[in-house]
Amino acid sequence: MHQRVRRTVVVAAALATVAAGAAIGGVTSAQAAAPGCRVSYTVGSQWGGGFTANVAVTNLGDPLTGWTLRWSFTAGQVVTQAWNAATTQSGAAVTAVNAGWNANLATNGTTTFGFNGSWNNSTNPVPASFTLNGVVCTGATTPGPTASPSTSPTSPPTSTPPERTVRAYWLRPTDVAYDQRYVDGIATVMREAQSYYRQELGKTFTLNNPVVEVVDGDHPRSWYENTPNGNECYWWVVFNMQQELMRKLSLRAPDSRWVNVGEISAEASCSGGGGGGGWVILSGHDADGAAGINGPMNRWYGGMVHELGHAFGLPDSTSTDGTPMSASFYSYPNTHFSQAQKQGILNGPYGSFLS
Repeated sequence: MHQRVRRTVVVAAALATVAAGAAIGGVTSAQAAAPGCRVSYTVGSQWGGGFTANVAVTNLGDPLTGWTLRWSFTAGQVVTQAWNAATTQSGAAVTAVNAGWNANLATNGTTTFGFNGSWNNSTNPVPASFTLNGVVCTGATTPGPTASPSTSPTSPPTSTPPERTVRAYWLRPTDVAYDQRYVDGIATVMREAQSYYRQELGKTFTLNNPVVEVVDGDHPRSWYENTPNGNECYWWVVFNMQQELMRKLSLRAPDSRWVNVGEISAEASCSGGGGGGGWVILSGHDADGAAGINGPMNRWYGGMVHELGHAFGLPDSTSTDGTPMSASFYSYPNTHFSQAQKQGILNGPYGSFLS
């Protein structure tokens, strides 16, 4: 799969809101993967004001092609320098993301990283719990959801989700088998973006429950890819997806009730995606990336931060300026909003969604 420059798109004027459609999806039974993980955290050395910690992560579930480990300190510790992983910290909460060379983690495979930190010279307890790609690490596997390979075990909620929240959707064409990696992966990307916005802005958006609503599409993948919609084929897939989501879920463009994030498992050679007007609309390579199938996870985390910036009202930067609204999003998490961008989000049309 390829990567391409994204474009900002305000997705309102060209799209007509239509009535809600039929019920979506069914539930059947089959065995799915059982996720699990184990973490060993040890303090290797400690001195006045500083310490070194070593972390070993063992994946007990299906093979991973990108991982994110999270934990929270309880005694004011701060990570100051890390190796073999990229770390960010917001208050007590720490996020460690794989380096490029150790992104692949096989079943029962272990990877290690370390960091230097500061402490209070009084107590330096080991974190109480860790999560790997959103799964709590208990040292054992935990039962996963059961689903048929070709039908969705989840569907959009029957009740209306709370307003002023962010809703994410995976639209699955009729000839695309259900794959839990897409649901889990998109949810992980959304949670990572949520954490990043809190780190950068001091407040963040609320995600709905479930984080990802699985929508069974009305058409095969080729229909979304080849049915013209918009003035160039770059937009066909994502506009076709967006209009179907709007019809089935009574959404609008723009929508003052929610910020909507749509991803679809369909992509032609010309397909792209973008964000604007309270929407993020992404084609197959983004869905694949979130599922851990295509490229390092940092690129997909940074891409979602970038597109949500558009959804919240920010334009692209005019140069590669170190902010996520430029090509610097590829450097995630080593990219930061400028003060002007922060104010643009907080004072923009969806700034009130952040708390």
